[in-house]
Amino acid sequence: MRRLISIIFSIFIIIASSLIFSQSTWAITSSLGVKDGYLSPCPETPNCVVSQKTDTIHEISPIEYHTDQATARATLLKVLTVVPRTTVTEQTENYIRAESKSRIFKFVDDLEFYFPDKEKVIHLRSASRVGESDLGVNRRRIEQIRLAVADLNI
Repeated sequence: MRRLISIIFSIFIIIASSLIFSQSTWAITSSLGVKDGYLSPCPETPNCVVSQKTDTIHEISPIEYHTDQATARATLLKVLTVVPRTTVTEQTENYIRAESKSRIFKFVDDLEFYFPDKEKVIHLRSASRVGESDLGVNRRRIEQIRLAVADLNI
């Protein structure tokens, strides 16, 4: 029985690894960023949320702020430093990209935050790189970030 469980677990690890490494990172991340004032739309899979130009399944509200853009950006960066297993990988004056890894299998989710010049909102997108379902992880992570930013009164 123990041997059977070990074999099944090994097969699961091999399948999971092939899913992770079968897609090149550059191809996945090439669709990230801001184009014509919008973050990329979500794919049809339910493992993504975005606050711009989307459908009801993937829709999430942007983060509103009541201070200047630089303070809102600095506050968001501070919050991202305490989000578990999350690393900021790119930042400009109006854009922040981070990667968040799952605890066990180290699946990577891409988080994007866009600060449009004429709005006091942070548009956002969070999406899994692989798989179909994330069991709501991307949405929950963004909502936790929203609460942390709100606690800092921006």
